[in-house]
Amino acid sequence: MVQADNVKISHGTSVSDPYRVMIVDDSAVIRGFLARWLEAETDIEIVAIANNGLMALREFEKFRPEVIILDIEMPEMDGMTALPKLIALDPDVQIIMASTLTRRNADVSLKALSIGAADYIAKPESTRVSDEKEVFQRGLTEKVRALGARRRSRSRLSGKAIIRPVVTALNADRKVDVFPPKKAALVLRPLTRIPTPKVIAIGASTGGPQALFKLFADLKGKTTLPILVTQHMPATFTAILAEHLNKIYGKECAEAKDGEKLCDNRVYVAPGNWHMTVAGSAGSAVIKLNQEEPENYCRPSVDPMLRSLKTVYGAHVLTVILTGMGHDGLEGCRGLAESGAVVIGQDEETSVVWGMPGAIANAGICSAILPLHNIPNAIENTIKGRPL
Repeated sequence: MVQADNVKISHGTSVSDPYRVMIVDDSAVIRGFLARWLEAETDIEIVAIANNGLMALREFEKFRPEVIILDIEMPEMDGMTALPKLIALDPDVQIIMASTLTRRNADVSLKALSIGAADYIAKPESTRVSDEKEVFQRGLTEKVRALGARRRSRSRLSGKAIIRPVVTALNADRKVDVFPPKKAALVLRPLTRIPTPKVIAIGASTGGPQALFKLFADLKGKTTLPILVTQHMPATFTAILAEHLNKIYGKECAEAKDGEKLCDNRVYVAPGNWHMTVAGSAGSAVIKLNQEEPENYCRPSVDPMLRSLKTVYGAHVLTVILTGMGHDGLEGCRGLAESGAVVIGQDEETSVVWGMPGAIANAGICSAILPLHNIPNAIENTIKGRPL
């Protein structure tokens, strides 16, 4: 945690510095356990702590954090008021909205994503429940790392210096290389023919809600196929996500229900804490929900959805993997690609985090790797049998 007697001001730009984080929350308890958890990581440094948005604005100017964990409900200035003001100070700052699992907060969190927040995280109901605490802690540290790396990558690509006015003098061993070696050119999987899709499957995680809103807005009028969406989200949040998509897409979008039949002109969103799969035959497939063990630390997970779709539809599944951390969906996409199905990955430049789409791209199983704004047309072309 930042203290006046163990820090010094520096304007160095070493890429091996820890990711610089500011915590903004009106609860001293929340601020305390977030700081303890994050400071336990050798590649993360808490440079500032604030108890409301007004203080966050003052602290930001002094400490220039790369990642901000921003509470929604606070006195004097709440998180939604502070969010655009912080982004105005640094358009590349990565802000994670933190909220309790209420319907109102889920709705506010999704609205925050639409105006510039990078991600969200649901606070655990209790810091004393071991399993819940460990899941939250792992998710938070992974988000901070991924978004911190994105912040530095964006600064590097734009030619801007990475501003780090504070470096902890007593932690010289806390170093991490955030810029991986340059990757070899990606290899696409050639298609000898394009199987006619009967269903569309979409997987996403970090940055996914923003990408889904854009994708479905541009997909209107381009397909009548049933669409299955697995977005890494907790319960309550997935219901609100479905409601937002319903308004954007103009067709029925809702959380999937166990046993309901797949129908054209419908979008099925995997409910939080449930894996969404399909069963039956291509002409009469039904949704099956289960609470089997998380896969890739996720429930819902993309891989179970894709495995089940391959079993029912074979090569007639059009899969789109959007922005997200980790590699969920990789094995499911591999199986679909082997069957001849079309797999599309979002490109690195338009992804918030190029983890999930990067995994399938680097595995050489993508039919196309496209910027987000080109994916709706690629979906339409695939459905009509035209080149992507």
